[in-house]
Amino acid sequence: MSKNWPETLKNLGKAGDKLAAEIPEVVKAFSNLNAAVEKGTALDIKTKELISMAVAVTTRCEGCISAHAAAAQKAGASKAELAEALGVAMALNAGAAFVYSTRALEAFDQFGA
Repeated sequence: MSKNWPETLKNLGKAGDKLAAEIPEVVKAFSNLNAAVEKGTALDIKTKELISMAVAVTTRCEGCISAHAAAAQKAGASKAELAEALGVAMALNAGAAFVYSTRALEAFDQFGA
């Protein structure tokens, strides 16, 4: 299960450039959204990157993992901090599966006799 994450990030950049050539206004809006998030003042950039990594894992976004792993390193996040954030993501994913399991059971029951 070895992946070249720096290469993934490099390829994402190239693919993003191609997408920007096709839909420049949408990509610019996306970039502006990310820039606005970075400008917020209540959370520091390291905390935002740790949150981003947790979200990237729960959404299974490999491009996000590569981008935010690099950004978390740059922001000074430690491996221990990242591991703890990933633990929270794991707990939430399990929690989400629990909550949606109750919904699935409810749906099943509503279609019964």
